[in-house]
Amino acid sequence: MFERVKNLRLSIIKQIELLASRYPDSISLAQGIPSFQSPPCVKRSVELALKSSIIDKYSLSPGLPQLRELIELNLEKQNMYYDWETEIIVTAGTIQGITATILALTNPGDEILIPDPTYTSYREVITLAGCQPVYVPLNQANNWSFEIERFAQAITNKTKAIFYCNPNNPTGTIYSQENLKLLAKLAEENNLFLISDEVYKEFTFDQKQIFSLAQVRRLRQRLVRIYGFSKAYAMTGWRVGYVHSDRSVIQEILKVHDCLVTCAAVVSQYAAIGALEMGETDLKKFNQRYLKLRDLVCDRLDRLSHVFQYTRPQSTYYVFPKIKPNHMTKLNQNQQIDSWDFAMKLLDKIAVAVVPGFAFGPNGEGHLRINFGRSAQDINRAFDRLDALFKV
Repeated sequence: MFERVKNLRLSIIKQIELLASRYPDSISLAQGIPSFQSPPCVKRSVELALKSSIIDKYSLSPGLPQLRELIELNLEKQNMYYDWETEIIVTAGTIQGITATILALTNPGDEILIPDPTYTSYREVITLAGCQPVYVPLNQANNWSFEIERFAQAITNKTKAIFYCNPNNPTGTIYSQENLKLLAKLAEENNLFLISDEVYKEFTFDQKQIFSLAQVRRLRQRLVRIYGFSKAYAMTGWRVGYVHSDRSVIQEILKVHDCLVTCAAVVSQYAAIGALEMGETDLKKFNQRYLKLRDLVCDRLDRLSHVFQYTRPQSTYYVFPKIKPNHMTKLNQNQQIDSWDFAMKLLDKIAVAVVPGFAFGPNGEGHLRINFGRSAQDINRAFDRLDALFKV
C-alpha cells in the first residue's frame, strides 16, 4: 500500500514552516517567499482580464498564445531562440514543469545526477518518477563550484540526466560559463539530458553575469530549461512558469503536462503577461533591494563570526552559513547535534525559523539556509535574537 510515495517526504522547508506557525511571534527566514508584493503591472493585467471575462475557460494546454509569444520574444533578448507554438509550455509554477519534464524524459530505475547541495524538492520529484537521485558534491572551498571530474565519476549506465539550478539554491552560486560548457560536453559524450532550473537568474550581485546553456544551439535536443515568475516578480502565489526545449522534447513533456494540470491557471497566465509586458522596471528595483538585504544579512553574520562562517552569495536571496563545530554542541549541553537539531533549538529558544542544511543533500549537513528576501525589519529582529542567544 502507498508504494509509490513510501520514500517521499514532505519538503523539510514546509515542515519547518508548519512548526514555526505554532510559535507565537516566530520570525521565519525559512521558505523562499519574497517580502515584496507582486508589481502593480501584474495586478492591472489581471484586473483587465477579469473585466473582459476571458479567464473562466481553459487555455490551450501549452498556454495562452499571447503569453507564449511574449516568452519567445523575451528569450530572444537573451540569445535563446525557441518557437512559441511548438517549443514553449506554460506551467503551474516551476516545480510542475520540473515534474512533467522528469516524468517525460526518464524511466523507472534511471539515475539523475544533482549537485550537492541543491534545492530539496528535486529529490522528491526524482523519487516520485521512480528514479534515483545521485548527489555530486560541490566544492565549498571554491564558492560551491562544479568539479567536472566528480560528475564524470558519478555517471553509470543508468544515468539519464544532469539536473541543476543556476544560480544555485541554497548557496547563491552562479556557475561559470566555462564549467557549464564542460558539463555540457560531459552530457554530449554520455548522451545525457541536461535540465536547468534558472528561476533565480534575475538576481545578480557584484556585477556577476549568468550564462545559460540554452544559448548553445547544438544542445537544443538534450537541454530543457525551466523558468518561473515566482521569485523574480514576487509571484509565488500565482503559480506560473514555463519550460522550453526543442520541439521533439517539448511534445513529450506536453503529454505529461496535460495529464497533470490540463493547463496553467488562466488568471495566472494573464498575471505573467503583465509581468513580461511591463515588469522590467520592477525587476531592477527588486534586484537593488535584494542587494541591500544581501549586504545586511552578511553584516549581521559577520557579527556572529564566532558561530558561523559563510560564502557571500552571488545571487538568489539565500545565504548558506556553516555552523562552527563548537556551536554544534553548545546548544545541546555539549552533545553533538546535526543541522536539524540545531534549527529546532533556534525555533524552541528564540522562535527563529531557518532551514537545516541536510535538506539540500548530504554535503549541506552542518549548514543552515537563511532567506534574506524578507523585510529588513524581520532580518534585524531575527539576528537580534541570534545575537542574544550566542553572545560571547
